[in-house]
Amino acid sequence: MPEYRRSIVPGGVFFFTVVTFQRARILTLPESREFLHTAWKKVKERYPFQTDAVCLLPDHIHCIWTLPEDDTNYSLRWSEIKKSFSKAYLKQFGTIESKNVSQQKRGEAAIWQRRFWEHTIRDLDDFNRHINYIHFNPVKHGLVNNPEDWQWSSYHRFLRQGYYEDGWGAIDELNNSSTDFGE
Repeated sequence: MPEYRRSIVPGGVFFFTVVTFQRARILTLPESREFLHTAWKKVKERYPFQTDAVCLLPDHIHCIWTLPEDDTNYSLRWSEIKKSFSKAYLKQFGTIESKNVSQQKRGEAAIWQRRFWEHTIRDLDDFNRHINYIHFNPVKHGLVNNPEDWQWSSYHRFLRQGYYEDGWGAIDELNNSSTDFGE
């Protein structure tokens, strides 16, 4: 069995990818967005963190968080967000997939993949690469031709703050740009 090791950096900055079970395309539904917003806000009030960047896609979330100076427990935050979202989602819609034996044994809803991807941001260049990756992701997945056209992203805030120039990441601009969109 693989050994999962999480990075422990008090006050660290972390990139996350959190995915729905079997890539169910539920997260951009109006009700799901409300459930996620409520869960995120509730958990953030109880266990503070800063959301530096975020992009909500139909079947996954990418984001960067900064934890408080003396805190390392992002796993607790994700657990609580998933739990709160799942409770509201199940109350509204019921189950979306049949549970496997492991999920039944653990009492898990078939809404989220059990684990999540985490990467500790090493420096400003790494931070910027991951910001670009997050904001370019809807284009990468063929959902839009321009990050500006995806409404569930912090891209718009970054554009207003001057981080991006108009047209950054648009498919018709890619051949004329040297922007690093990440891996």
